[in-house]
Amino acid sequence: MGNNLPSQSETITLFKQNNIKRIRLYDPNQSALNALKNSGIEVLIGVPNSDLRSLTNPSSARSWLQNNVLNHYPAVSFKYIAVGNEVSPTNGGDLVLPAMRNVYDALRGANLHDKIKVSTAIDMTLIGNSFPPSSGEFRGDVRWYIDPIIGFLTSTNSALLANIYPYFSYIGNPRDISLSYALFTSPSVIVWDGSRGYQNLFDALLDVVYSAVERSGGGGSLPVVVSESGWPSNGGTAANLDNARAYYTNLATRVRENRGTPKRPGKGVETYLFAMYDENLKNPEIEKNFGLFFPNKQAKFPIIFSAVRDGAGTAVE
Repeated sequence: MGNNLPSQSETITLFKQNNIKRIRLYDPNQSALNALKNSGIEVLIGVPNSDLRSLTNPSSARSWLQNNVLNHYPAVSFKYIAVGNEVSPTNGGDLVLPAMRNVYDALRGANLHDKIKVSTAIDMTLIGNSFPPSSGEFRGDVRWYIDPIIGFLTSTNSALLANIYPYFSYIGNPRDISLSYALFTSPSVIVWDGSRGYQNLFDALLDVVYSAVERSGGGGSLPVVVSESGWPSNGGTAANLDNARAYYTNLATRVRENRGTPKRPGKGVETYLFAMYDENLKNPEIEKNFGLFFPNKQAKFPIIFSAVRDGAGTAVE
């Protein structure tokens, strides 16, 4: 959402120059998909929330898949289809699972359901109890929405996509959350949860999601992909270049180490950094400043993206 951004083909060149091997697209932008052809970059493609209602019709879902995935495959390497992003259960929640099922059935009809996984991206507002991490639980009033989705993801060997932002947790509760805990710069354990020690908030929030998924039934081993995470470099509380540099570089290091979390040690965490560029048409001001790159393609700070391995790796959106 900017009027000063590089072209799609310039952007893919920038990805290659920075060893970025995965991308999240929020909608099936045809120019972006054309630029991604034969790039080797894996794609998490989104169904916009505004399209969910039409995809509750199976023939519409087949058409959507044909136009936006099959017509570009295999030249474009699709990994996930996110059916909706941060859908509010009270505003379109009833559309998500039917649309997911129809997209999955369309993929199965093309015999690609084992290669391309169907999911949806949630945010942390669905979490009720979040402390300690082992007590993580979805809100009682959204269980009707999320539990069947988790059951579906489990039965199709998919993964739950979760947008996780220590930044917003920190600015919402600076009395109890230290900046160093949010930025991965704490020198020692800050939170003990039984025998598990947490030195950073990202691990704690991810383990909250793991715990909530387990409590929702049937999701004990369901993988969670961090489909967004970031820290703004301007425009609000604690939003400056130094903090953004610390967050993104430390998160990238954390993911590259492939250690998992205290609750699921040794399990790599596939993580998508939000976002590629600053976006000058977004509001409020804070939302303009999550880019890793300025619109002139200069990096705000050096960041090392990991080579993609099974399960882990950093990518951008």
